[in-house]
Amino acid sequence: MSSKSNSAPFAISAHDLGKRYFLYERPSDRLKQILFGRFQSFTQEFWALQHLNLNIKAGEVVGIIGNNGAGKSTLLQLLCGTLKPSSGSLTVHGRVTALLELGAGFNPDFSGRENIFMNAAILGMRYEKIKDELDNIIAFADIGSFIDQPVKTYSSGMFMRLAFAVATSSEPDILIIDEALSVGDGAFARKSFERIMKLKDQGATILFCSHAMYQIEALCSRVLWLEQGQLREDGPAATVTNAYQTSLLQYETGSPDAEVGTDLQETLSQSTPLLGTGRFTKIEGNTEFGSGRHLHAQSLHSSLRIDFHFQIDPNLPSPGLALGINNQSGITIASATTQNDRFSIEIAPDGSGQASIVFPKIALLKGRYSITLFLVCERALHIYDQATNYLSLEVTQNGLEQGFVHLTHQWH
Repeated sequence: MSSKSNSAPFAISAHDLGKRYFLYERPSDRLKQILFGRFQSFTQEFWALQHLNLNIKAGEVVGIIGNNGAGKSTLLQLLCGTLKPSSGSLTVHGRVTALLELGAGFNPDFSGRENIFMNAAILGMRYEKIKDELDNIIAFADIGSFIDQPVKTYSSGMFMRLAFAVATSSEPDILIIDEALSVGDGAFARKSFERIMKLKDQGATILFCSHAMYQIEALCSRVLWLEQGQLREDGPAATVTNAYQTSLLQYETGSPDAEVGTDLQETLSQSTPLLGTGRFTKIEGNTEFGSGRHLHAQSLHSSLRIDFHFQIDPNLPSPGLALGINNQSGITIASATTQNDRFSIEIAPDGSGQASIVFPKIALLKGRYSITLFLVCERALHIYDQATNYLSLEVTQNGLEQGFVHLTHQWH
């Protein structure tokens, strides 16, 4: 793999790229392979990645999806240079920063300040640049006087904050993110999310690996779908994520009914300060049969209304709301977001707010459903709070129509 200036036509180019591992049934087979490998093989070949051809332009935001074991992590490690290809070629133009295992290069006996210099140098920053950015890195990590204490004395949250601050301060040409857009919680989660979005707006090439299809589709313009170590599909985000989710249905064997989430009062600490974040304070569903969390509805007759109440840091932009309706197998049947519907929510000076969504004459067919609610940032990417399977909905119907939803139709 080579790394050059970012003036090249492609930030990343791969030709027939592959990564092979040798598997041994027993530890002793390793020694046998060394001694007698020329006469007999004691290994099995496993290709984690094979025949991958790929060109990614500078400034593209590309999602990477696939089941566990599909080769996603192998590809990311090849791009970072922590693995070497077994076949083919890989060229990377520009400085790469990977948010994979944050803090992997930290020395636990060094202070936070010492680790900043060491880790930033590993990321390719010059000593003068590190000195110039030192105060900004320390301020962003926000760990106070602990900056001069050995990192082995840090809490996990402090460790992650410092590692993230260092990793993103190098202003990379290529940013690789595995699974999460942000780290930590509360104010720092919001702050880390904003830094990643700033790098995106500045034209950094971003590769985002996640199982969250909504975030993939919202953030990425292009998606790579890996399956069994090979590139199955490469195209527009909406097209590829839809094909991937459709493929998962053939393996769906059904699962027990989703547990309805616990009460908000049991999961939220009302005394927690809302600095840089928000939380639900009340969620209630309503149909003509009653209100609460366990609801009943008549298909094509009942109107479902869900009332949201929340509290947010008043210094933040007005948040968004989202929900997903899942069937008994956990498959999302329908969803809605305020951002997609271009609906703005007003918040009071103290950060409190409320909104409602109504599904008139709900088109769900008979069955049991669960509803998960989200309080999100203004871009609907960062989640402040979520109530998983918080509402249950039992739908009955007249007639023998099959499926999950009724589609309006006419016979001629």
